[in-house]
Amino acid sequence: MIASTERRTAAVQIFQGPSRSFECASVPLPETLAQGEVLVRITLATICGSDLHTCDGRRHGPTPCVLGHEAVGVVEQSARVGILPGHRVTWSLTDSCGHCAPCGCWGLPQKCESLFKYGHAALDDGSGLNGCYASHILLRPGTTILPVPQALTDELVAPANCALATIANALSELPSPCHTALVQGSGLLGLYACAWLRHHGVGKVYCADIEPQRLALVEEFGGIPVLADAVERVIPPALDLVVEVAGSSAIVPQGIAALRPGGMYVWAGMVHPETRLDLTGEAIVRKCLTVRGVHNYQPDHLEQALTFLLETKDHLPFHKLVSPPLPLPALDEAFAKTRNREWLRVSVKP
Repeated sequence: MIASTERRTAAVQIFQGPSRSFECASVPLPETLAQGEVLVRITLATICGSDLHTCDGRRHGPTPCVLGHEAVGVVEQSARVGILPGHRVTWSLTDSCGHCAPCGCWGLPQKCESLFKYGHAALDDGSGLNGCYASHILLRPGTTILPVPQALTDELVAPANCALATIANALSELPSPCHTALVQGSGLLGLYACAWLRHHGVGKVYCADIEPQRLALVEEFGGIPVLADAVERVIPPALDLVVEVAGSSAIVPQGIAALRPGGMYVWAGMVHPETRLDLTGEAIVRKCLTVRGVHNYQPDHLEQALTFLLETKDHLPFHKLVSPPLPLPALDEAFAKTRNREWLRVSVKP
């Protein structure tokens, strides 16, 4: 018998730029792995808001590329101690060096001086297996890889390595005391924030949005739904905490007005350039407010996200957040469903 010399390939969906359809292609799988690398077969990926922003031209990145950074998968090959083929895993959004100032001194590995971000890299950067809208992804040595408990389904876990871990970071510091909160925005981040705050002992969590239909799931995740234009009338003043996850700077004055003296305002949704602020420094200073900007997360926040899912999966309706999977070649259809807001997360399966 003659051994086959044909090299194995991965199926990928290539993004060539806004308003263009995704292109199906094949990328060779690595024949050998460098120390610390891990090859993962993706079992489910979801479409994050930042993926949609890139696809629609609101967010700029290199092209061609493979988008997608929320996913779960199974290890096929590993050159890392403790990570074995067959392990079901999820991983950090970013790959970091571990020794630069952001990594080693500031506690911000997501701002590493040599940062690599999955789903945001050019196709010709390394192996090309850089994003999650593919059958495989090659994880780099500075990427945190965590085992996924058997009790957690792929649908629960896939959004955790972006949306839920970001909320774990955003809510890692709370004012003292923290009995009342307002979450601005009822998308996936907003629902996660409501559930996280209630799970961690915050007594009343209001959640505001401009669209009534987007508030439909708020109560099921522990929040009190409020239309954005009714916040001043409905919510008692002097809240301990406000969390912005709507991506709009227009709501910032409302958030400041809702806070008590000494309260905290966390900004986590304004990650695009269309967020110019119209406020005075006096509005912050006279109320002695703490304003905290949060972008992405540190590896321990991803671990906290998985723990949160384990602790809450039996009494929160996470199954209502992620769509039944579409096949990977139907990625254009999946993005159309995301634009139509049929689901908070649309999933695809290679």
